Amino acid sequence: MSLVLLATTHRVAPGLLAWRAWAVAREGRVLTGTADHPQIPYLGSAGVEVEAVEPDARAVVALARREDVVWLAAPDGDADFATRVGELVVADPLDVEVVHGSYDLPGARLLDVVEVMRRLRRDCPWDRQQTHESLVPYLIEETYELVDAIGSGDPDELREELGDVLFQVAFHSAVAAEREEGFTIDDVAAGIVDKLVRRHPHVFADVRVEGAEEVVANWDEIKKAEKAGRPLLGGVPRSMPALGEADDLVRKARKAGVPEALFAGFQERAEAARRAEAELKAWSGEFRSLVEAWEARSRG
Repeated sequence: MSLVLLATTHRVAPGLLAWRAWAVAREGRVLTGTADHPQIPYLGSAGVEVEAVEPDARAVVALARREDVVWLAAPDGDADFATRVGELVVADPLDVEVVHGSYDLPGARLLDVVEVMRRLRRDCPWDRQQTHESLVPYLIEETYELVDAIGSGDPDELREELGDVLFQVAFHSAVAAEREEGFTIDDVAAGIVDKLVRRHPHVFADVRVEGAEEVVANWDEIKKAEKAGRPLLGGVPRSMPALGEADDLVRKARKAGVPEALFAGFQERAEAARRAEAELKAWSGEFRSLVEAWEARSRG
């Protein structure tokens, strides 16, 4: 006699089970503590009866000493139940096996991000009232925090900040999905996938390249064809900080062969802006140090 703990993941469509899972489900009496378990209809359609019972580990272990039992774990894993089973069989041994009926695919946890965002948008007053416009400061701040994390070299900090930026993508997608002519996060993902496939013909088609420089050249040519008819400087965001915007405008204009006379005044203004920015940056560093010292004294 034996007890099989059958685990599945809610991130894979119900009914898509491994061969071993189907085999054990047909070999033993299948029990579950979750009456609405998403796998029940699919097991039932295959002729496997599932009984919903109280998740009493002692009773289930006692039954497994008389007949083969399969415990269909809840989508969350039934960790407490499994721990109690472990304690019981250590004291009085029983043949127990854990079978994984389905496994998360790479990227499966992204589904959790979508679900959490759906719940927040529905149930949290603050999240519910946000708009694309109100979220802009948070997107900018999170992006800068990500840049700092990259510079820190701390992988834990980098992982956390990437998550915060990912949340912003999910948030904007959720807001957009509520509009009559909006889009979903699946549309966002489809768009970037299509773009990356188009712009990497050396990976997804039969174009041959000799190195990274040719990749960049191909990318620029493909992008140019896609944006045909768009103004030369249309791709430079107006919301960038002034110095960054000016630098990008000049770089793109020079690359396109714009007459040098049109750049009059740029160099002087750019140098003045860089000096002013450096001065303000220095003051910010000093201010940080003063506040940190004050904070340390306050804690002491």
